[in-house]
Amino acid sequence: MLRVVLFVLFCFYTGICGSDESKGDKVVTVDCSTLRLGQYICPDPSVDQIDTETQQYKGCTKGKIVPSEGEADVQCIAADGIICTETNNSTFTRKMPCKWTNGYSLEIALLLSVFLGMFGLDRFYLGYPGIGLAKLCTLGFMFLGQLLDIILIAAQVVGPSDGSAFVIPYYGAGVTVIRSDNETYLLPQADWHNIT
Repeated sequence: MLRVVLFVLFCFYTGICGSDESKGDKVVTVDCSTLRLGQYICPDPSVDQIDTETQQYKGCTKGKIVPSEGEADVQCIAADGIICTETNNSTFTRKMPCKWTNGYSLEIALLLSVFLGMFGLDRFYLGYPGIGLAKLCTLGFMFLGQLLDIILIAAQVVGPSDGSAFVIPYYGAGVTVIRSDNETYLLPQADWHNIT
């Protein structure tokens, strides 16, 4: 107890313990591409970076493997006391995932499917002329194909033929498809037996 009191008195009279470095006002210059989660805010909330028509980041580009899984350069801000070497201030850009859209609206596709799906206009709109022509000739596969397309479009299973995501003009139900292929690693389970 006596040591604590002496330490506090020493700090008070000398001012050493109250320097800027001990308060955390120290400024560090780093490469901001190496910052970890919690050391930056992305996107920067003071900059409007969302496209109001698509609800995605502005400048979202088409993905290389899956077209709808794109990337956009987004302005981020580092935490207090961090200066980026790239810009000599606390802002920097980082690639963030986004859904690439090409102008196909979920609302229009669903309305076409409900009201004109028997004539295949929903499939023509989404870029599937072959299925659209088949639905036109068979009256929506005797209305069964129309009902199936209403469900598939509403669940966002069927999307535009170019691989883009639907434009959903509100912050609402967006579907993210999880894909698995031969490159996906499966964690071995306890009930698996050595099969050779």
